[in-house]
Amino acid sequence: MLARFLPGADHLQNPHPLVVHFPIAFLYGAALLYFIAWLARRDRIAWAALWFLVLGLISGALAAGTGWWSAGGVMLDPAVKENVLAPHMRLMFATCALAAILTLWAIVKRPMPASAARYLFLFGLLVMIALMTKGADYGGIMVYDYNGGGAACSEPIQYVPHGAPVR
Repeated sequence: MLARFLPGADHLQNPHPLVVHFPIAFLYGAALLYFIAWLARRDRIAWAALWFLVLGLISGALAAGTGWWSAGGVMLDPAVKENVLAPHMRLMFATCALAAILTLWAIVKRPMPASAARYLFLFGLLVMIALMTKGADYGGIMVYDYNGGGAACSEPIQYVPHGAPVR
């Protein structure tokens, strides 16, 4: 049934790739809108940023859940799991935790903290983006260098330290 509507998804080992891009888009968008709101001094933009942050947290929880659920079954060499999957998961769970803290803070201080606390909030957004960017890079390495989540190879690709097996 899935192959009929989404033929590309029929080759996936798990649903994680279908949902992972939403939190990336929403959380980057939230950070960008919060910085624009701060620079332009516009609460309306900060309200839009708050909605992006909430949607980023919700979709991030879904992506983390599908990633956690599928991590054990994805066809990867054990060394790839240790050196690529494990840091990917740590960074993305840290991203979700920080997103949850920032979201709760923004909800309590709607639409974002004021005065000096605002700078700490904006710094937290930058840290969240940095964690997510590094974590997403590990995810990309897993997918594009080691066929993580796909069905293109019948055997796991061996891990190569400090570089991909094929460039």
